[in-house]
Amino acid sequence: MGILDWITQSAKKLKDVESQISVETKDVLEVYQRNVVLEREIAQRTEELRLANQTLLTLEQVWDMMNSSRPLSSVLETIVSSLYGEFGYIYSFIAQKQYCENETYYALKTYLENDFSNSLCSFGSNSIYDLKIHPKEGGIIENAISKKEIAYYISFKDFINDNFSDIDQQKLDEICKNIDVKTIIILPIIVQSQFKGFLSVFSPRKELKDDELSFLNLFTRQIELAITIANLFETVKKQAVTDHLTNLFNRRFFEDALHREATRSLRTKQPFSLIGLDLDHLKRINDTYGHSMGDKAIAAIANVISTTSRSVDIPSRFGGEEFFIILPGIDAKGALIAAQRLRQKIAQAHVEGLEEGITASLGVSSFIEQTTNIDELFEMCDKAMYTSKQRGRNQVTLANVDNLTSWQDVAIDTFVDILTQHRIPFNKNLAADLISKLQQKQQDASGTSTQETLYSIVDAISQSYFPLYQEGSTKNKVELATLIAKRLNLSKNEVDELKIAMLLYDIGNTMMPKNIMKKAAPLNSSEKKEIQKHPIVGARDILQPIDAVSNIIPIIEHHHENWDGSGYPNNIKGDEIPKTSQIILIVDSYFAMTSYRPYRKPYTHQEALEEIKSNTDKKYSKEIVEAFVFAIDEFRKM
Repeated sequence: MGILDWITQSAKKLKDVESQISVETKDVLEVYQRNVVLEREIAQRTEELRLANQTLLTLEQVWDMMNSSRPLSSVLETIVSSLYGEFGYIYSFIAQKQYCENETYYALKTYLENDFSNSLCSFGSNSIYDLKIHPKEGGIIENAISKKEIAYYISFKDFINDNFSDIDQQKLDEICKNIDVKTIIILPIIVQSQFKGFLSVFSPRKELKDDELSFLNLFTRQIELAITIANLFETVKKQAVTDHLTNLFNRRFFEDALHREATRSLRTKQPFSLIGLDLDHLKRINDTYGHSMGDKAIAAIANVISTTSRSVDIPSRFGGEEFFIILPGIDAKGALIAAQRLRQKIAQAHVEGLEEGITASLGVSSFIEQTTNIDELFEMCDKAMYTSKQRGRNQVTLANVDNLTSWQDVAIDTFVDILTQHRIPFNKNLAADLISKLQQKQQDASGTSTQETLYSIVDAISQSYFPLYQEGSTKNKVELATLIAKRLNLSKNEVDELKIAMLLYDIGNTMMPKNIMKKAAPLNSSEKKEIQKHPIVGARDILQPIDAVSNIIPIIEHHHENWDGSGYPNNIKGDEIPKTSQIILIVDSYFAMTSYRPYRKPYTHQEALEEIKSNTDKKYSKEIVEAFVFAIDEFRKM
């Protein structure tokens, strides 16, 4: 091969190598470029994932807070803090529209204390807490809220000039030099008619990405949800402690407040007084004008009570037409003056459509001056109120300490006798424990409730022979029976006797055969006959030796007699049956029907009510059924 051929061949080989290198270089370059793009995509997706995760965590935190018991202001403040801290915004706040007599403005509902907030305070307030924002009419903020759309400021200076008046422009220019705000985002917040405002976010970025805007939109919806939940919570909270008809506090709140006030009074050695009030002739008003007029009369009294009470007083609707007012720091003399003023204003009140006026009978008792036990305080007030009724109504009576023998004292003495004399078969250790509680309660002057102790004693005895007996049933039965008795205008003594009888009416069941009492199936005829002995056993064998309850015995003996004479044990009928016995029967029937039994499901309230109504003039008198229907409605609202 000649030199020329060798050169030619070598050149060709070199050209092939160069060509191959070029192709491979191109392939490597393409791979490199693809890797660069892929790395960018990975970094972008990683950042998106990080932001998405951060968003989810923030929203999760918001949701957790909304489901907590924290107040709305605290929840909103934490929401804004997380937005400020985790997403790199310079500042953010929530503002709500405020309506005053002379001006309308937006006030901050959240605030973060930092250099930026200090700058904001320069425009109209010495404190971020008092900052008032006055948006320009037809401006960005008002348009954003009216259209429910996100809006922007791209100038901090424009934001200040649009929303604050009398701005020192030279001072504003100085502040703007030190603030790196590129965009101000306005996100409207509207929750029905209860909240109208906006979330303001101060961003150091000019460009806002779509995912950022989506998050802020979602974040704002979460704020609206938080406000909605808080409003609902406040509504429910108010409903839980107020009476639906009168907007006064309800019975549950009154009882709790009475305990708190007694504790405070004993600690400070300062008295407080209790005014009890009962609307006169409500039954006559209902019978003559209808129940809606009766409700108007009750509402009218509630309005007088509200307008005459001090801000520290605690006015409550106890049930039906009965009200109680706690007067902190007021002695008996001052309470009498307040009660007389209240009585006069009630007599002057006008109820549209009611030809006759309305009046009330009032009673007054005083804690520390007359007693240091809240049960005695209540009983004295209640008895004084009944005395006002007996003396002709429309008057005020001060409780008489010397004339008080409470039904609780009689009940305690009775249970102590039953347990110490072993009149019923009962576990000795448990009996000793119950006796100790009862005797301690007799000496108790701490203001704690004797009634609650009695209810727990009866629950314990009932559960000893009937395991399905529900704790708390005794209290419910006594309260419902009392409402019925007052509806029937029974005397104070009759009501007190009924309360004692409600604690004792089933005591004869402790002597019944255990295999029958605990049977999980319906009773046969012979077993029913055995159980039907319990009123006689309770009245005569257990209670007759106890002198203090001699007047209670007929009530218990007849509490299973039916209006038409088909009951037991004596088959008496009609008005031969004590009204208090009739009340026990209908209350016991209702709770038995609505309680679980192994052989049947519990009746619903409505089913039990219909069953009771269907037995009018058979098992129950019409008068008792009507009083029960009224009372059970009141009871279910308590």
